[in-house]
Amino acid sequence: MANLPDFPGLDFGDKFRFWPKHNEKIYERLESKHAWIEEKRAAAGDGAMGDGAPAADEDPLENEMILNMGPQHPATHGVLRCVVKLDGETIEKAVLDIGYLHRGIEKLAEHKTYQEFMPYTDRMDYLSPYSNNVAWCLAVEKLANIEVPERAQWIRMIMCELARISSHCLWLGVGLMDAGAVSGFLWTFQQREDIYSIFDEVAGARFTVSHSRIGGVASDISGEAIRRIKAFNESFIDELDKWEKFLNRNRIWIERNKGVGRVTKEEAMELGLTGPNLRGSGVAYDIRRFEPYLKYDEVDFTIPIREEGDCLARYFLRLEEMRESVRIIKQCLDRMPEGPIRTDDAKQAYPSKEEVYYSMEGMIHDFMYTDVGTVAPKGAHSYHAIESPKGELGFYLTSDGTGNPYRMRINAPSFTNLQGMEYIMEGSLVADTVVIIGSMDPVMGEADK
Repeated sequence: MANLPDFPGLDFGDKFRFWPKHNEKIYERLESKHAWIEEKRAAAGDGAMGDGAPAADEDPLENEMILNMGPQHPATHGVLRCVVKLDGETIEKAVLDIGYLHRGIEKLAEHKTYQEFMPYTDRMDYLSPYSNNVAWCLAVEKLANIEVPERAQWIRMIMCELARISSHCLWLGVGLMDAGAVSGFLWTFQQREDIYSIFDEVAGARFTVSHSRIGGVASDISGEAIRRIKAFNESFIDELDKWEKFLNRNRIWIERNKGVGRVTKEEAMELGLTGPNLRGSGVAYDIRRFEPYLKYDEVDFTIPIREEGDCLARYFLRLEEMRESVRIIKQCLDRMPEGPIRTDDAKQAYPSKEEVYYSMEGMIHDFMYTDVGTVAPKGAHSYHAIESPKGELGFYLTSDGTGNPYRMRINAPSFTNLQGMEYIMEGSLVADTVVIIGSMDPVMGEADK
């Protein structure tokens, strides 16, 4: 009889020790962390900071406990893990553990041509892929000094604002579901379906669109697409009115958000928050207005601001932002000129399909651009950011004179906002955790990079 294989069983010895060691470090950090709530209690003479008060580890009623949320938890909006130390129902300390979706996207970019990297940007903030495409294109175009035709810039603006509405709709639907209202999720997803139909008509794909191209856009916007966008603009304002009429007087929704997750103006700036989370605390910073790109300096729109800094303020602000997006789209449709949609330079952009199919030069240029791609000057650096639905999304690029970036770094708003999450959660009730995470609106595909 042949010898049976030597199965290791469950005793792996020192192998596969990453997870236990990682957990040890997380709990060590939680225990050694000095949270602001401790300092506040110490200042009030009600803590264990050497003021003669009872030590925390005495805890005669055993109120303290460690709670793990995630990384597989429906309320953490992806693979986000929150480890919190509770005193009764109050969060005393919080530690966020990220990286469960890390796939080395910045390093991957160094082994792709600039155009080849485009589909990877779709999968960062997958709630607004078009914004990611445009941010990447603008950074490459700035690096390689590529001029983009005017019509392509207006088309990009329209699609970016639709992506903003789509992202905010999902934020609202999921936020309502977190608070216990399932119907709202279905209302918002109906609007997202309409936007997906528009994306399908414009880009040939509903979700991961990759429609923006270096030097322009892949295809022109059709008459049918324009008709659908206009129809959506008209109907969406009515939908917003209905949502506001229902939610703004809903006592459960208001009380679940009012005064929860409050961040002052000074704290928001110190924590480095961005996007609606920053503007919801009273800081009027929006890149579309302060460093205009595309044609944002040629349209009239308002930057919504709220001063309260809580979850309710962030809700009101995002609803107002959707109204402003509709206003911007209307102006874009009125002002979009006729003309080319891509730069007419075979070294900087793909030729049109007609050129590829019906001319030898077009086919050669298509092959050459696929093989080599855009070549930026050696030693050139560029950073370009846009105001994505979640805040400042920027790409930093360094060129070594080849068709691939020598270095690429991403300034992702979800990552930026998560750095303030621990501070916001500490001192809150554990029941408010899901509402706070929802109002911050992180997407881990973007944060983990």
